[in-house]
Amino acid sequence: MTTVGLNSLAQRLTGIDEIECVTPDLNGVPRGKVMTAEGFLAGRRLQLARGVLLQCMMGGYPPARFYGSDDGDLALVADPAQIHRLPWSKPARALAICDADELDGSGSGLSTRSLLKAVIARYTARGLAPVVATEVEFFVFAPNPDPNQAFQPPLGLDGRREDGQSAFSVSSNNGLRPFFNEVYESMAALGLPRDTCMHEMGVSQFEINLLHGDPLLLADQTFLFKHLLKEVALKHGLTAVCMAKPLAHTPGSSMHIHQSIVEIASTRNVFSDDAGLETATFRHFIAGQQACMADFTALFAPNVNSYQRLCHPYASPNNACWSHDNRAAGLRIPASAPVARRVENRLPGADANPYLAIAASLAAGLHGIENQLEPSEASQGEFEVPDNLSLPCTLHAALERLKGSQLAKELLGTEFIEGYIASKTMELSSFLDEITPWERRVLAAQA
Repeated sequence: MTTVGLNSLAQRLTGIDEIECVTPDLNGVPRGKVMTAEGFLAGRRLQLARGVLLQCMMGGYPPARFYGSDDGDLALVADPAQIHRLPWSKPARALAICDADELDGSGSGLSTRSLLKAVIARYTARGLAPVVATEVEFFVFAPNPDPNQAFQPPLGLDGRREDGQSAFSVSSNNGLRPFFNEVYESMAALGLPRDTCMHEMGVSQFEINLLHGDPLLLADQTFLFKHLLKEVALKHGLTAVCMAKPLAHTPGSSMHIHQSIVEIASTRNVFSDDAGLETATFRHFIAGQQACMADFTALFAPNVNSYQRLCHPYASPNNACWSHDNRAAGLRIPASAPVARRVENRLPGADANPYLAIAASLAAGLHGIENQLEPSEASQGEFEVPDNLSLPCTLHAALERLKGSQLAKELLGTEFIEGYIASKTMELSSFLDEITPWERRVLAAQA
């Protein structure tokens, strides 16, 4: 960073004593270290063990062979464009999104942020620039100190809890207006432009739409949004949940990804021709997504709970069909003007790592373009999903599919795919080690 840049940064960080230097692990969880502002501004090197990028949700790690038997260090290198004061923090703190780089300066094959940057570079080499937007759904609940009890909505202003009749309501009766006001203020402070916010179909479920832009920027913004959502909720005595399916008999939470591609030289959307019609590139992109969707399901639906959302679909299609404005298809083409023609990948859940989900989706589309693949016929109205377009419906089946995918290793790297499978297999084993209330309630007296 230049002297001018350092001086500007020092001014922005006036009054800040500590900086959270974080990078996304394979699950998109912020991992890192807290550094003094003095050390940060002095450019002091910050290092992190390689295995941290493969940390399981339970806190453990797969065998060391998946991240180097000596578990050597990676360098945390802050992105100058992603250093922010945290408006909700008292005393004042800052956060820096970092790349996790090898000590020789190259991006780590275990870093999902580096993975996304590599996919974008492949588009750039073809004179193309992908454009994405994310829609993040989430629930806001009362505190839940006992995980054996179901989540509950907060008490509303009328003393009652929401009961599921508030979809698309703009009423303030849920009492969450102060919480959302601080969410919006925090988004503005972090430079996260929002498009719309709405009450979704679920009980105390909401959605934020982020404005379209550069894929790395949108991944950073989605990562920051999920972090600030949880932090601000805690300040307000609430619990923000981005699980795919936190409540039974209720819609789950998605992270739909809208994707288009522009030609760098002309900024033209290459999915539309001069007459406003669909191009061959558009068809190839869809076909690439269809070709990879089953192999990549474990990347878009990364947890046991993800399949509760997909196997009880409320507008959560578990298929690789594509359609024009049909929410029953996994790949939807929203109604739009030709300049905004895009492909919406509806498979990822809110629990997905935004860097990984965007990287996998864009890599799939580019695979179709490079190999000039052709998609199936569009699925309109009510339709049956062909066997070749159905997707795995359990984490075990999805991991088995990913394990056998040479395509996933080619597009996303063998090191990452093997480490991801090892970590997720540990999580699945941990889940299967527990006996659920359903098993005790239903099977104990009969089996």
